[in-house]
Parts: sequence; structure tokens; C-alpha cells
Amino acid sequence: MLGLFGSPRRGGNTDLLLEEMLKGAQSQGAEIARIFLSDWDISGCRECRTCERTGNCVVQDQMQELYPKLSEADYIILASPIFFYGVTAQAKRMIDRCQALWARKYVLKESPVEEKRTTKRKGWFLSVAGSRGAKVFEGAILTVRYFFDALNVEYTGELTFRRIDAQGAIKKHPSALKEAFEAGQRLAAS
Repeated sequence: MLGLFGSPRRGGNTDLLLEEMLKGAQSQGAEIARIFLSDWDISGCRECRTCERTGNCVVQDQMQELYPKLSEADYIILASPIFFYGVTAQAKRMIDRCQALWARKYVLKESPVEEKRTTKRKGWFLSVAGSRGAKVFEGAILTVRYFFDALNVEYTGELTFRRIDAQGAIKKHPSALKEAFEAGQRLAAS
């Protein structure tokens, strides 16, 4: 199980949610890997379109180390707070660089990942927003769904919480951390 920490703030609300979800998965025997995207040197997509001919990204940075991790994980959980009704820049750079995997799948008609597994890969999205807007998570959820699609990962759910802004505010929510732990258990058991 690969946990992608998309927040620029270590120990923030989405980090706390993701840690609880990973603990829940570990309680079911899942092997865990953590990636703090704010620590990784990942450039934005150049839209050079080379990946549409080769299936590979020409930008040589730490994303080259992340591609195999994304391809090998049975479960991927992306956690990101909402910034302007979308995922953070740290998460979006990584997602945009998966254009190479999208090109493999939809332009070159190749599998973007090794298909030696017998079970469907699954993904989950965790998010918080300071806003209480009715549509505050819609853009981010669509982005994450398409990201998972490019990786041949089934979008299996999300946990989202409005009106959570100050660092550590998620701890005061009556059920959020418990919900995240239980979601991790369910995801690992599926």
C-alpha cells in the first residue's frame, strides 16, 4: 500500500488522516510505503508530447523513482488538502507527470503498469477543506479519479471533511480519525 502525502505542511490534517488509514491497513497485514511529495523534486509536465511516442517521460528528476512505486502498488491512497478547489501543487505535479502513463494506455494502447497481478489495484482519496462550499471537493475528486484511471487503479472511495483548516483541527472532529482507520482496514481486506 502506497500512501502519497500531498500536503506541503508536515503533520497537517491530511497527514494525520493518511497515517490513520495506513495504520488501519497495517492492522490487516498490509505492507506500507510512504511518499511525502513535498520532499520530492518533481518538475511540472513540459507538454513536449514525447511520451506519446515512447510511453516515457523525458524529464529526469525524482518522478523517475516514483513511476515504479506507482506501478507496483496494489493500493494507492492520495491525501491532499484542498487549495482553490483542487489538490495541492505538490500532488498536481506528480499527477500531471503521469501523462506518460496515460499516453501508454490511451495513445500507445499499452498497459501503463505490469499486468502480472491477479487482483484489481485499488485507490482512495483523503481530503480536508477549510471551506464549507457544497462543491469544494468535486474538482479534486475528478482529478484523482482520472489519475487512478491512468494507472489502472480502481477508484474505490474517499473521505472528505469540510471546515477543517487549522493544523491539527482534524483531531477535534468526532469521527474522522476513526473513519480513516476503518477505511484502511476495509481497503486492505478487500
